[in-house]
Order: sequence, then structure tokens, then C-alpha cells
Amino acid sequence: MATTVKPKLSSNLLRSSSSSSSSSSSKIMTVPFSSWFKPPPLPPSLPPSPPISKHKHKDKDKNKDHDILFTISEAIKASQTTPLHSSLKRILPSITPNHVINLINLNPLSLPPSSLLSFFHFLSSHSPPFRGHTLLSYTSMALFLSSHHHMFPHAHSLFLFLISRIGHSSAPQLFSSILRSITTHHSKNEPFLVFDALITAYTDSGFLSDAIHSFRLVREEHKFRVPLRACGYLFDHMMKLKSNLDCWGFFLEILDCGYPPKVYNFNVLMHRFCKEGDVTNARLVFDEIPKRGLRPTAVSFNTLINGYCKSGSLEEGFRLKRVMEGERVFPDVFTFSALINGLCKEGRVDEANLLFDEMCERGLVPNGVTFTALIDGQCKNGKIDLALRNFQMMLDRGIKPDLVLYNALINGLCKVGDLKEARKVMDEMSAGGLKPDKITFTTLIDGFCKDGNVESALEIKKRMIEKGTELDDVAYTALISGLCRDGRVHDAERMLRDMLNAGFKPDDPTYNMVIDGFCKKGDVKMGFKLLKEMQGDGHVPGVVTYNVLMNGLCKQGQMKNAKMLLDAMHNLGVVPDDITFNILLDGHCKHGSSDDFNIFNSEKGLVTDYASYTALVNKSSKTLKMA
Repeated sequence: MATTVKPKLSSNLLRSSSSSSSSSSSKIMTVPFSSWFKPPPLPPSLPPSPPISKHKHKDKDKNKDHDILFTISEAIKASQTTPLHSSLKRILPSITPNHVINLINLNPLSLPPSSLLSFFHFLSSHSPPFRGHTLLSYTSMALFLSSHHHMFPHAHSLFLFLISRIGHSSAPQLFSSILRSITTHHSKNEPFLVFDALITAYTDSGFLSDAIHSFRLVREEHKFRVPLRACGYLFDHMMKLKSNLDCWGFFLEILDCGYPPKVYNFNVLMHRFCKEGDVTNARLVFDEIPKRGLRPTAVSFNTLINGYCKSGSLEEGFRLKRVMEGERVFPDVFTFSALINGLCKEGRVDEANLLFDEMCERGLVPNGVTFTALIDGQCKNGKIDLALRNFQMMLDRGIKPDLVLYNALINGLCKVGDLKEARKVMDEMSAGGLKPDKITFTTLIDGFCKDGNVESALEIKKRMIEKGTELDDVAYTALISGLCRDGRVHDAERMLRDMLNAGFKPDDPTYNMVIDGFCKKGDVKMGFKLLKEMQGDGHVPGVVTYNVLMNGLCKQGQMKNAKMLLDAMHNLGVVPDDITFNILLDGHCKHGSSDDFNIFNSEKGLVTDYASYTALVNKSSKTLKMA
């Protein structure tokens, strides 16, 4: 778009009006921008004069202004040999913003725009004695420059400077000043280019709402042509920036003003809506394409089909494919890949295979995306043999698998328990130049832990650290689970500490696994220590945690402590469940005495399975009699 030319104005625009000489004259002082817009003070009221005297004064002032304009023009013309400051030293204090505006509008010696702009900058650097530019003098200069195509970047630069000073929500103020400039301008050129510069400057400044407001102000003034180039520039920026502005509404507005419709713009809008999960609006954009005299392309159909598939509206995706074929816009590899991916996500792997075969029968060559979607779906649905066959077909066609595909294959192999093949695939991937990532390592660690091969999982963990890949909470949880399952509860507790030190917060089930491991080893004390740590870490343990501890106490025959734990549960608002009371009843049967019948009586109303309760009590009674 327009080249941004840095204005030479910066903070020299306004200087301190202090009467101090050397020190104050070198100090730049920022004056509030609102002061620019204040009209010059009215002259003191004069005594009534005869009408002829008034005309004489007016003529005299007019002649004086005329002389100043010519003096300035001559000085500008001669500036190549005589410095402006020397030529204008005498009249510089008398020059006002109105003189500047008249010079721009009248230009009595037809000076080139570059010379007038140099003079404009010269005055900015000499205030005082020059009183300083006003908003109107700026917009007049911008209007004059924009009427000369090669000076457009300078008009854009002036607007950038103005916008930097007046900030957000300034579009009505600037637009009003431009209108005033137009009414006093004598150029016959249509002034729409000044609005082009204005909208572009607001866009480049990041004030998109002001840029839109400026467009709407121009549109409402029917005598002006809408600057379509600037509108397109603004629309492109709105699409690139993830703003909350109504891109679709704005696009319709500029189309109605004559902006040339392009299928590309509709496709970009659809893609944006689909990415946000808003398929409804994406469909509205799609339906607008023929209304604007255009024909949807394969990209148009594919974008919407992909949107439908990702949002779970797979049948709509297939319906659109049929419409596509009816319009003689032939489905391509992307069309089939999107639908295959949608079917796989819904677990409809057999239908995905049929669609894959249809694609190949049409002479379309599947790409990496197609194979990845299909193989991933097959792996997730346990069809690992089919996935491996398609993987080999992919390799035979010379398609290089990416990391996503390798991870999908490793995950599928781990799910069916083929850890040996999964590890082999990872080694092949590394040999092919692809670096295993966090997902690769974690999938293997989880797979080995679930398979009971903790040593191999720890070996993968070691390799993971050597490769500079940090463990995540999933890897830590898998290792803790595997170690607990293997009876290595002390190692599991150390892994829990490592997890905490790495900045991860174990969830309740992870704590419960370790607590249960210690309780099964008979170390209930350590279980309660972990409970305390768990609570200190912000967790509110539920009934499962207390059941684990209750079971540990009952296994040790600590029935009084078990009863105290039950009371603590009540006090904390943790409601015991059937498992709680079955643990207690089992404990009473194995380690109880005749005194425990009082406990049975107090707990009877809380046990939902009364038959189980009676049977346990009878069993306990017989055991006590035999003793």
C-alpha cells in the first residue's frame, strides 16, 4: 500500500511560548492537541466607524495578506539560493495558519507541492515565532498533497502524525476538518484520494474501528467516491488481525459500495469462520458467492466441507460433496481427506476405507494428509493390521511419513500391547531424521507401564531426558502408576516428588495410587503423611482417598483408628459410601470383638445392602463364639 514517509514534524510541532531566551528556546514543549483547534482570539471591540472606513480597513488587511503570500511564495521560489529563514525573518512573526491555508489553496506562483511541503515543515520547526499549525492547516496540506499522486505517501505520513497525537475515536474530528478544507480548496480534482490516505493511515496505526468509521462517513457523503483501494487494504488487515470487528458485515458494506467481489475473499472469510467453529456464518458466506455473480470453486466447497466435518456435521459435508459434483466442480484429494478424517473421528473406519478406495478409483493420488487421517482412525479403533498395511502402501508410493503419523502408529501399537513393534517404529523414525517429541516418548512410557514393563518405561524416560525433552504430567502419572502396580511404592513416592519439583500438580487419583501402595505395604503412617501433604497442596480429598486409608487401617486391625477416621469423614462433610462400610464390616469380622456389635448397630442404618450387613454380622458372631 502507501509508503509511510516519516514526517519531519515530531515534537517540533509546538514549542514553548516562554519568554526565556537560549535555554527555553531549545526546550520542546508538548501543548495539548485540543489547543490546535481553538479559533484565534477575537480582536477587541472597536468603536463604530463610518462604512467607508471599514472597507478601507478590509482592503488594507486584504492587501497586507496578499503581500505576505507573495513574499512567502517568492522566498520559497528563491530558497535554493537564499535560506528561507533569512528571507522570511521580517515577516515570520506575522505568518498565521490562515496564511498557510491560503498559500496551499491559492498557490499564486504555482509552486510544486514538494516546495510547499518543505515550507510547511520549515514553519513547524520555527514555532515560535510562527504560532503553530492547526488541524485545518494539516488537513488542507494533506488534501493538497493527495491530489498529486506522487505526493500521496506524504499525505499518508501527515495523517499518521495527526493520528498519533489525537488517538482513538478521532475519525469524526478529522473528517470534519477535511470537509472544511475541501470547501475552501479550489482544486478541481475529486478529493477521494485524501480519504484513501486517511483510512490507510488509521489502518496502519492499528485504529481499525476509526478506519471503518471514516469509511462510513465518506459513504454517507454521497458526493464523494468511496476509496475502494483503502477499503480493500483495511479489509485485509481485519482478516489478518484476530479482532472482534465484524469482518463479514464490513465486507458486505464495501461490496455494496462497488468493491470488486473475488471468490478468494469469500474463501478467506469462510476459512476464518470454520477455524472459529462458526459453520453457520461460513455457510452464509458460501451462499453469498452466487448472489454476487461468482461461482464457488473447489476451495470454496472444500473449506465448508472441512468445517462441517470438524464440527461433527458429517452428513452435511457429504451433502455438500453431492452439490459440488452436481455443479461439475470435481472433488479433489482435499475433499476426500476431509471426509475420511471426519468418518475416522466418529469411529466409522469401514466407511472411511470405502471412501479411500473410491478416491483411488477416481485416479486421485492420496497424500500424506489422507494417509495420516486414515491410519490414525484405524489405530484408534484397534485395526492396527489395516493401519500397518496402509502405512506400507504410503511408503511404497514414496510419501514420507511425518511426526504426527508416526505418533499415531506408535499409539495404535501400544494400545494393542505390541510394545516391541512400537519401539521399532520409534527407532525407524529416528533413523529417518525425525526427532521423537514429547508425545512419542510419553505414549511409549504409558504403554510400557500398562504392560507391566516398568524398566523399559524408565529406560524411555532416561532417553527422553538425554534428548532434552522434559516430562509432562501424563508421563509422570504413567510412571507413578506403573511403579505402584509393580509394588515399588518408594520409587513411586520419589517420582511423585520429582513431579512436584518439576512444577506439576498431581491429581487426586495419582495421590491415591501412592497412598494405596503404602497402605498395602502396611505403612499406613506414610499414607496419612501423604494425605496431609495432599491437603496442604490445595486438594480436598474425597471418599476414595479415605476408603484407601480406611482399608489400610482395617487390614492392620486398627479398628479404633478406623472408627476415628469415619468420624473425621463425617466432620469434614465427606459422605461414606457402600465401600466404606464394607471395608469396616470386613475389618470388624476379621479383627472385631463382642464390643463391636455396638458399632454395627450404629452403622446398620447407613449400609444400603442390608443382606450383606446381616451376613457379615452373623459371620462375626459365629467367629466370636468359636473363640
